[in-house]
Amino acid sequence: MPAGAEPLIVPVLRSAAEALQAIREDLGECTRCKLHGLGRTQIVFGVGSESADVMFVGEAPGADEDAQGIPFVGRAGQLLTKMIEAMGFRRDEVYIANVLKCRPPGNRNPEPDEIATCQPYLFRQIASIQPKVIIALGAFAARTLLETQDPISRLRGRVYEFRGAQLIPTFHPSFLLRSPGYKRDAWDDLKLAMALLARQPPASAAPAE
Repeated sequence: MPAGAEPLIVPVLRSAAEALQAIREDLGECTRCKLHGLGRTQIVFGVGSESADVMFVGEAPGADEDAQGIPFVGRAGQLLTKMIEAMGFRRDEVYIANVLKCRPPGNRNPEPDEIATCQPYLFRQIASIQPKVIIALGAFAARTLLETQDPISRLRGRVYEFRGAQLIPTFHPSFLLRSPGYKRDAWDDLKLAMALLARQPPASAAPAE
C-alpha cells in the first residue's frame, strides 16, 4: 500500500441474515423505477428462513401484500401456506419473495424496465440464502427467471439449473384458486421438489384444497 494511502475497508457479512439485511438497507425506500410513484404503499422484500432449503418466487405484491409488507398473505398466500405444509415444511422454514418488490397498479403485469431494476435484488437474495430448490410460482416468475417466453404448461414438470439451485416452475396459487383442476399437477411439481430434497411428504399430505 502506498505511504499515506487509506486502507480499503471491505465489509464482511458473517451470515445470510446480515446479507439480507444489507440488501434491504440498500433498497431503502426505493425510487429507482416508476412504481414508487404509482400508488405502492411500501416495499415487500421477502420473508422466511435465511437458511431455507426451498425458496418460492412469485411475480409481484398484490393489495394485501402491499398493505402488510409481507409476500403472499392474501387468498393466494393462504393456499401457498397449505402447499408448503403439504410438503412437510412450516412457512417460516422456507423463504418467500417476488420478482418485484413493489405492487404494480391494478395488479398489472410487471413491465421490462421494472424487472430490470428490481431483478438484481432478487438475485442477491438468492445468493444470500443459497437455497437448494427454487419454486417459481406462475408463468411470469418462471419466464423471468428462465429468460423464456414459453408457457407455464411447457415449462413445468422439469428441473432447471439456476444460480447454484435447482428450479422447478409450477402454477401460481392465484391460478389454482381460479382453476382448481390443476392442483394435482401442482402437487406433482411439489413432489418433484421433495424428491430433489430427499424428503417424503407427510402421510396426510395431498393436493392443497
